[in-house]
Amino acid sequence: MKITDIKATTVAVPLEAPIRHANGAHWGRFIRTIIEVETDEGITGLGEIGGGGESAEQAFNGMKKYLIGHDPFQMEAMYWKICNPTASLYNNRSQIHAALEFACMDIIGKKTGMRACDLLGGALREKIPFASYLFFRYKNDKTGLGGEETADEMVQHAKDLVNKHGFTTHKLKAGVFHPDHEIEVFRALAKAFPKHKLRIDPNAAWSVEESIRIGQSIEDLNNDYFEDPTWGLEGMRRVKSRINIPTATNTVVVNFDQLASCIRNDAIDVILLDTTFWGGLRQAWKGSVVCEKFQLGVAVHSSGELGIQLATMLHLGAAVPNLSFAADAHYHHLTDDIIKGGKKKYENGCITVPSSPGLGVELDRDKLEKYSAYYKETGGYMYDRDPKRPDWFSVLPEKNWAQVNRK
Repeated sequence: MKITDIKATTVAVPLEAPIRHANGAHWGRFIRTIIEVETDEGITGLGEIGGGGESAEQAFNGMKKYLIGHDPFQMEAMYWKICNPTASLYNNRSQIHAALEFACMDIIGKKTGMRACDLLGGALREKIPFASYLFFRYKNDKTGLGGEETADEMVQHAKDLVNKHGFTTHKLKAGVFHPDHEIEVFRALAKAFPKHKLRIDPNAAWSVEESIRIGQSIEDLNNDYFEDPTWGLEGMRRVKSRINIPTATNTVVVNFDQLASCIRNDAIDVILLDTTFWGGLRQAWKGSVVCEKFQLGVAVHSSGELGIQLATMLHLGAAVPNLSFAADAHYHHLTDDIIKGGKKKYENGCITVPSSPGLGVELDRDKLEKYSAYYKETGGYMYDRDPKRPDWFSVLPEKNWAQVNRK
């Protein structure tokens, strides 16, 4: 089998409301690039990557000279073609590789009749639990949704999600308001859901000292882990040494060199594995195996997925040997998807692993065309900018106080 073509299509899919984070906001939509890898046997594999537009599509066109004629079964060779240290030194290609690897695993699965998780050694579980992903949101005047800032508003938002999806773990995206306000919200969630698990993630917006203060102040709660309170491996090690909550990261351990350093320095407790950030589904699974041998915790991370990447997250969650935490997902914030059958459903806080070969999802061509046109209509946006505050920039040391003024 040989690869004959690679196609890239940028789409924009609306969110229920704009979601805010420490570095800015998603402006009411996710922008993703959908990849189709075609073969000489008529089998097409699907991939997905964050962002899009002409530059992203050109990047995948640039991969054709590496991969036209390549056997998609030869995934290790493809990895070294694209991601070997010398070739990618000045142009990190790991996320590009991830989308292509997704597609190749989809092709292999469709050819052999095997699911992606079975190519990794088999499914240890068929339902993957997810956490609610609670963001402070701007109001969407069209849908009437969003606008949460106060503790009461965030608790009500969480209750709505529990009633709709059955979540029993809650993750608060912090780093938006003054930390004291966010801890007030976090404690209100703990009070409202005394039997549920909690986690908080300010996207490394706090200093080491602030992180220690906050970590110590919430040690009495039912915490899963304290995610990326501060930046850097050494900063996270210092925080870990002074609090009694497991720490977690998806920012400073996203490859094997960083994982080795983390293990040597006993820097972080839980590694959040992202199928895109780690460079592919296989790469993230390999990371989970290393973590299992060194008795580190793992969870499945979310980087703003549509249905194709969600499928990779489900297959990863199925095959990871030491999964002990609910996965993250932005997925419930979407209003629609580009896969056949529409958005996948939560049941008791879980999503079922696809049963069809490969990734187990198919493109809805009408939706792909619709949201490609929507992208061309609305254009891109800058993730590190906040549309409601055009003069604000995420610059230390002010960034964690910049949004203190609330309605």
